[in-house]
Amino acid sequence: MKHCKRYIGSALVVAGTLAAGLALAEDKLSSAKADPKAEEMMKKMEAAGTPGAAHKALDALVGDWNTEVKLWMAPDAPPTITKGTAKSTWAMKGRFVEQEFNGEFMGKPFRGLSFTGYDNTKGKYSSLWIDDMHTAMYTFEGDAAEGGKVISLEGRYDCPVTGEKDKASKEIYRIISRDKHIFEMHDPSKGANSKTMEITYTRK
Repeated sequence: MKHCKRYIGSALVVAGTLAAGLALAEDKLSSAKADPKAEEMMKKMEAAGTPGAAHKALDALVGDWNTEVKLWMAPDAPPTITKGTAKSTWAMKGRFVEQEFNGEFMGKPFRGLSFTGYDNTKGKYSSLWIDDMHTAMYTFEGDAAEGGKVISLEGRYDCPVTGEKDKASKEIYRIISRDKHIFEMHDPSKGANSKTMEITYTRK
């Protein structure tokens, strides 16, 4: 009986300690929530992470697409033309447009994956591209014009063919309508004949 009382007494002490600890933790959490600085920080974080009008402009890129790819190997040569498909969806709760591209290059199947979004903190559009022919991740950043109908992004990369380092590159999205948009790649070093690739997307 004595042992039983001791056990019950010990259990009550442990329970009381746990309850006191939980109450203290709740008090600290309530204090943090009530801290005006903490609340202001949370508001800023929420604003920076909430999709807005700039993200809405990317909605025209979402869908299932047939593609026509024109590739210029030299400025004075006619382009090679291939066909492909693409599927673009909203990712991360409307924060990024994820595109899976399937086509061909030099007669071989080609698959690419991109993410395009708008950074509220920087006030810039940005994109990331990877594919199954390179080990590099290509990143671009830029601005929109004409009410979000033209988005121009710039980036730099190391050329695996020529060995040139920190080479400038530019990509442009031209939104023609809900059912058509054009993607361009440019090599600024080529001057007026800077376009190296053009992909026309037509909604299926």
